[in-house]
Amino acid sequence: MAKHRPNRTSRPRPYEVLFQMVIGKWISQAIGTVVEIGVPDHLAKGTRRCSDLAREAGVSEDGLYRLLRALASVGLFAESADCRFKLTPLGQLLRRDHPQSLAGYAYFTAHDSTWRPWGRLGYSVKTAMPAFDQVFGAPIFEYLSRNPEVAAVFDNAMTSISAAEAQATSDAYDFKGIKTLMDVAGGHGLLLATILRRHKTMRGVLFDLPHVAAGAAATFTRAGITGRARIETGDFFKELPSGADAIIMKHIVHDWDDDSATRILQTCHRALGPRGKVLIVDPVVPPGNVPHYGKLLDLEMLVLTPRGRERTKTEFATLLRSAGFRLSRVIATESPLSIVEAVKA
Repeated sequence: MAKHRPNRTSRPRPYEVLFQMVIGKWISQAIGTVVEIGVPDHLAKGTRRCSDLAREAGVSEDGLYRLLRALASVGLFAESADCRFKLTPLGQLLRRDHPQSLAGYAYFTAHDSTWRPWGRLGYSVKTAMPAFDQVFGAPIFEYLSRNPEVAAVFDNAMTSISAAEAQATSDAYDFKGIKTLMDVAGGHGLLLATILRRHKTMRGVLFDLPHVAAGAAATFTRAGITGRARIETGDFFKELPSGADAIIMKHIVHDWDDDSATRILQTCHRALGPRGKVLIVDPVVPPGNVPHYGKLLDLEMLVLTPRGRERTKTEFATLLRSAGFRLSRVIATESPLSIVEAVKA
């Protein structure tokens, strides 16, 4: 009698599932490396020989072949005869010119500035202090201000994920009645530009540090909103421009501990009129064992930021109350982020 052979289409065994999780760092680093080399951009027009790609990139043909073969095994590339490779639909998102490109974020995830601190996760778990500070000798935002090349990697990563998040935010929230919207720590202005393009009569203010906000002018020009958006710079711990009907902050409040986040929100409170709103666009961590992006991103905050954290709805309500706001509602978006809306108490 023939031996029974297991059906390979059956559900993976727990060992197999866990093993794939454990080696996840190999995949993450491989993706970041292939983006750094520029292979996805070289494959934008179709199938290429590995030898040609290696010559153009100035890398080892053997090393590149092994990298592409590994990434083909997880669905990002497809190999054909004579060591030719092409992008799969999934791999297309690693092209820098793709409208939903994750190239910048993939590169940042594997970059030295985040890879080395993650190697010290144990330190952060034991002390609740950022491993980034221990590795690089300075808090992350101070380090970025002194190292423009690394800051560019960080800014490109945030822009990389911002397109989808900005569109989801613009789609989910009714901005009716808001004449002037201020995006605090709005980076290169993609979120503000996305909202202003939809709401033709709205005006906007982009507020950030000078070296960051400098990149917003080009974004506003491309979006055709230059006449309706202005750029202001400064320190959001000290003072914000007045006159906005609402303030929006995406991926900002989660960078800071409760005391620092309260100071930022208090600055927002002073800048807003009596009927002003603050809109916090961050993950809202659900209770229980529900899988959620915010629960993993929370570890990134632990490792990299000045004691930043992701928060539950209850924690947001408490934080807002300490700054003079009242949480009015939480609005889900098509992205992993939600919009936490608050009004002056």
